[in-house]
Amino acid sequence: MIDSYTHKGLRERLVNSLREKGINKENVLDAMLKIPRHFFMANGFEERAYQDNAFPIAAGQTISQPYTVAFQTSLLEIKPHDKVLEIGTGSGYQTAVLMEIGAKVYSLERQKELYKSAQLILRKLGYIPSCFFKDGYEGLPTYGPFDKILITAGAPEMPKSLLEQLKIGGIIVAPIGKSDSQDMIKMTRISETEFNTENLGKFAFVPMLKGKK
Repeated sequence: MIDSYTHKGLRERLVNSLREKGINKENVLDAMLKIPRHFFMANGFEERAYQDNAFPIAAGQTISQPYTVAFQTSLLEIKPHDKVLEIGTGSGYQTAVLMEIGAKVYSLERQKELYKSAQLILRKLGYIPSCFFKDGYEGLPTYGPFDKILITAGAPEMPKSLLEQLKIGGIIVAPIGKSDSQDMIKMTRISETEFNTENLGKFAFVPMLKGKK
């Protein structure tokens, strides 16, 4: 695994483009500048790793567009040592961004192939999240409550089981809607029964599925 001066230059150009598109959380941009995204993609696609596009990975999934990663991460308002539940480990890239910012990450993945491969890459980079081969809809009630929850696949509605695992004052960010298009929803838990909800625009994610494969 080589991270060359060329890769670093491409990352810097990508981060500058994200800043121009409105991403202004410096801790998010700094993390994305540091993390070699090409390590999370198959060999031969290194040039595409630093384009602002999603890209197919194993098990019919995708590594999210860098702008989407930056946008969702910014919405979470991560503080050092925040306990974060990530639904959908995928390639592991988003996990690395969360950990580089200082979050303690609990990540769930339903695809065995991705569950295994993501941990290998993350460990090589020095990131050791708590990973689980598990249905994301269930969350991790025995490890909660969580300061922040991030869903990285499109859900038809906000899972109630995950809302119950969010601390008062905590934030959950998720793409909610039909399979071809979702609304990016940010919900802040005000009390045991109250949530403040914000709709922050249209995105397209692979669907969030039940069960394990």
